[in-house]
Amino acid sequence: MLQGNTVVDKCNARFQEIFGDYNINADGKILVSHFGEFSQDLVNSLTTSIEDMMLESSDKKGVVKRMFSILVEGLQNIRIHGERDEDGNQISFLIVLQTEDFYKVTFGNLIKADAIEGILGRIDKLNMMDTGEVKELYMDTLSNGIMSNKGGAGLGFITMSLKSKNHIEYISEEVSEDLVFFSQVVVLDRIKKEA
Repeated sequence: MLQGNTVVDKCNARFQEIFGDYNINADGKILVSHFGEFSQDLVNSLTTSIEDMMLESSDKKGVVKRMFSILVEGLQNIRIHGERDEDGNQISFLIVLQTEDFYKVTFGNLIKADAIEGILGRIDKLNMMDTGEVKELYMDTLSNGIMSNKGGAGLGFITMSLKSKNHIEYISEEVSEDLVFFSQVVVLDRIKKEA
């Protein structure tokens, strides 16, 4: 369990730890970091700003488009599915790290403790698939997916996996009796890997 007095303190401690690790250990720079709620306006502003920074860094349009998809899916997951703490705060964060070879996008938000196993199971299943299998799952979910009461058919993680072409890493940590702070890392390569 994370240290701190309140759920916000515990989540902020995780955010600060990741931010500090990226600042100290990474051979890149943090393009964006935000801890707090994500309004639709903030999501729009962040995605536009990150796109502009990527284009200024001479990233290929295909990489920029894939980043946009990852950001939109991750931030909408937070906005729509992220839980609130005992004070009604939707505690969440985003950190985007840019290195010479890749972008590392880290999202964090609260999840109900009784839902986390299902989420981790879906990510583990995705991580065992190759790109072709993920694409097949995406198409199948798109055509046969059952919409949840919040509007999703489970496409968020599938889309992030498909667009990044990498595994999704994650950490889940209990922050209260019924809440878990869930953070996920999606790596997007800036250059094509040699086969």
